[in-house]
Formats: sequence, structure tokens, C-alpha cells
Amino acid sequence: MGDFHQNGYVATLHNLGTRTLETMEAELKIFSGYRPMELILPSLFSELEGPALKNIVNEISKVDYLSHVIIGLDQANREQYEYAYSFFKKLNKPFSLLWNDGPRLQSIHAELQEKGLMTAEPGKGRNVWHCIGLSHARAKADAVAIHDCDILTYNREMLARLFYPIANPNYQFEFCKGYYSRVADNKINGRVCRLLVTPLLMAMEQVLGPSDYLNFMKSFRYALAGEFSFRRNLIPELRIPSDWGLEVGILSEMQRNQASNRICQVDIADHYDHKHQDLSEMDLRGGLSRMSIDITKVLIRKLATQGYCFGPETFRTIKASYYRMALDIVHYYQADAVLNGLEFDIDKEERAVELFAENIMRAGDDFSYSPMKTPFIPSWTRVISAIPDLGYRLRKAVEDDNQELQ
Repeated sequence: MGDFHQNGYVATLHNLGTRTLETMEAELKIFSGYRPMELILPSLFSELEGPALKNIVNEISKVDYLSHVIIGLDQANREQYEYAYSFFKKLNKPFSLLWNDGPRLQSIHAELQEKGLMTAEPGKGRNVWHCIGLSHARAKADAVAIHDCDILTYNREMLARLFYPIANPNYQFEFCKGYYSRVADNKINGRVCRLLVTPLLMAMEQVLGPSDYLNFMKSFRYALAGEFSFRRNLIPELRIPSDWGLEVGILSEMQRNQASNRICQVDIADHYDHKHQDLSEMDLRGGLSRMSIDITKVLIRKLATQGYCFGPETFRTIKASYYRMALDIVHYYQADAVLNGLEFDIDKEERAVELFAENIMRAGDDFSYSPMKTPFIPSWTRVISAIPDLGYRLRKAVEDDNQELQ
């Protein structure tokens, strides 16, 4: 049973356990006549071989309110692309498969690089950027949702609850963030959100002072959730981070561009589990270590755009404040875990806090020494201004790739 808590910044839509999936899907079917719905799935080829995506495709195949699915496929050769096309036929509904490593999309990417419009390395951010560009070019959906392809606990109620606030024509919301409990295997997961983002936002507020942006970010119950939905009209101006700061970066864009009464968060699952990243204490270029650095840089850059000044003393103070708050929060989670009969390894938790504290300083160094680095992929408005027919050519490239396998 959910609670009734509202934070005062963005609407929180709870799961009170009083609604059946069947009645919600029946309403969504009606809403689809007003606001056609399209789902985006950013995927690595390796996820087709994992345990999660087969179930995700099976669950989506039972949904009758979706008009179209866009899949962004990364790290796939020709044979793997052909296999993926056959794999996604099981969706039992129209779909477009972006072969990001194929010659047609690579040609478009090379053109963007030549014009200085794409410097992002391959990854989820670039994949999502291509997918929303295709959705914008197709111009057939009004409500768009995105979720990850490694969700082990997926069921179609997650999709229904994610779409509902955006698809319902009686609601004013234009952006919706999913949230859920990160409890699985008898323990509390979600270390980066629990042990980095939450105490870091508190520390930044303590050091820098009150901030509407920090209050906005603190209002989300799971800021790093990869599940969100939005109205398609938001796509042209959306700037997407190219690194692991994707989710925090998109929330930052919403705070900048949208009124808070147009934004909500919705409880989409009682439990959620997905592929876990290693802490990567010895490798700053991978796992949760790199993720923590990228997320911290997004927060720093956003605050810098609002006039906050950062220097070595500021970063050291934020780190010290963060470290104290994070250690306190570890004990809060320990008490919570014990009360609920869950396992809790306080040594591992505090080791994560120590690494994240060091990475706050590393993120500050990166920010200070790379002031000219562009943190976002250019918006589609800018790209279309520079290359007016690119949307059409992207759509045509994907259609041509797909038609070869039909």
C-alpha cells in the first residue's frame, strides 16, 4: 500500500492498490484515440541474450494501446541485427529497429560529426537521442515512454502506469518520471541514488544555500530511474547528456524548460530489479565509479549555469559535508533494513560512500580543467536548423534497413 505524501514541487502519483490493470489498460485504449502512444527501448545486443528482455517483449506483446515501438540497437553486427529484427517481431505490433552500427546510420553519424553536431561516444545517451529523433521525424505519436531493457521484474503494469499520466487527456502533465522500491534478493539496492545523489543534493544545499533546482531534484523519489514518459512536443528542445548522467540531465532539462505543475512522478512497481553494475573501485572508467563522477558533473554544471561559483575550496567543503551526511544516511538505511528483515552490509555501504566522496573531488577536477567541454548532445531543433532534411533521412535510413529484412 502506498502513502499519500506530496513534496510540494512535483505531483506524486501513488499506487494505492485500488485499481486493476485491466481497467487501466481499457482506459489507455480509449486514450490512444486521443493521444497515440509510442514506446522507445534503448538496447544493447547483449541484452537480447539476457534473461530480462525476452520477458519484456512477451509482456509488451499483450498490450493493445501501443501504436508503435522504437528499438535502438547498439553493439550489433549485421548477423546480430538480423537476429534482433526477428527477435522483436514477437512484439506483435509495428516497430522500427535502429541499427546504430549499420552503414546507413553510421553515415548520418559521420555527417553530424563533420558539422560538429555530434561528439558523443556510443552509449545509452546517444542511442536515446537517435530514438527520440526518429519519434519526432515520424510525428505519429503524442505520448512517448522510455524504459530500460534489463528489468528482471518487468510486467506490463509498469508500462500502463508509466503512460497513464501522459496519455490521459484530462491531465495537464507533459513529463512523468517512474519510481519504485529497489528491494531484491533480500537487500536494499540502488546504491548510487541512496548513497550519492540523496546526500550530495543535501550537501550542496548546505554549502551553496537554498536553490529551486536542488529542491526540485530532491523531490524525486528515485532520480536515477530509467523509466519516464513525456509529450512528443518536448523533443525538439531536449538536450540529452551523452554519458551516465542521462537521467539526472533530463530532469535538469525539465526543471529548466517546464512549469513544475506539468511534471509528475508515478509509482510503477512494488519491486524492481535489473542488471547490477560493479562498484569498480579500481577502474574510474567503468561501473558505479564512472557513473558517480558523471552524475556529479551534471549537477555541478547545472548549478554553475545558475550562477554558483565552484573552486577547490567549494569542492572540498561539499565533499566533507557529503561524507558526514552519507555516513548518517547509511545508518538510517541499516535501521530500515533490520526493521524489514533485510540483509545489510555496513562495510560495503561505507566503502561505496568513501569512493563516491573521492569521486566528488574527481568530478570537480574534471569540471575545472575542461571548461570548454560540451556536456549535452545538441537539441534536435539545432540539428534540423543545420541539416533541414536530417529527420527525413534518419527515418528513411531506418525504414530501408528494416525493409531489407521484411
